[in-house]
Amino acid sequence: MSRKVIHKANTRGRANHGWLDSHHTFSFAGYYNPERMNFGLLRVLNDDIVAPGMGFGAHPHDNMEIISIPLSGELAHQDSAGNKEVIRTNDVQIMSAGSGLTHSEFNNSKTDQVKFLQIWVFPKEQNIKPRYEQKTFNPAERQNKLQTVVSPEKDAESIWINQDAWFTLGTLKSGFAEDYKLHKNGNGVYAFVLEGEVEIEGEMLNKRDGLGVSDIHTITIKASSDAELLLMEIPMN
Repeated sequence: MSRKVIHKANTRGRANHGWLDSHHTFSFAGYYNPERMNFGLLRVLNDDIVAPGMGFGAHPHDNMEIISIPLSGELAHQDSAGNKEVIRTNDVQIMSAGSGLTHSEFNNSKTDQVKFLQIWVFPKEQNIKPRYEQKTFNPAERQNKLQTVVSPEKDAESIWINQDAWFTLGTLKSGFAEDYKLHKNGNGVYAFVLEGEVEIEGEMLNKRDGLGVSDIHTITIKASSDAELLLMEIPMN
């Protein structure tokens, strides 16, 4: 029998520093909830808004897969491996921190906010050589269907993650219905609704609600309105 955990949008932790307004699905920085440490190997799901010209100064990471998904605006990235890039809407970025690196992230605009998701996943292999990848995805490829943007398959159209994890985006019309089949036994799925209303496994979810489902092989998705959805299929241990 499947197991579910629901995180409604208004139950998330929040940190508003003025230049940064961040909602935390899982415990992070000053927000600590022992019942919300992770979903399987999904450790962090932060929903961030950064003011124009502001950002995160250089700080270190190691042994974490860090995925950034811009929702609007532009995010400038720089790291100690020499990568200097800007990511925009329809881009997905991944950084395998591996044996260790430092990076900074700043709003690339002096006039507009940048809104993005930052997601941390525990790695499959420890202390790999740090790596960086970003890719622009065609939004037409997720119109009323599910588009894989992150996977462990190195030669796929998606970007590669050092973990048996798959991330999928969908821009769904009201009435859309589809079963998502998990790629690997023992994985679970954490669904995060970016916009609209979606019913997953009989649970009605609204904007920024999250639902984790485990001990299952497929999940049933129905869009109750026009909606945008992120699915994160993650090993549970």
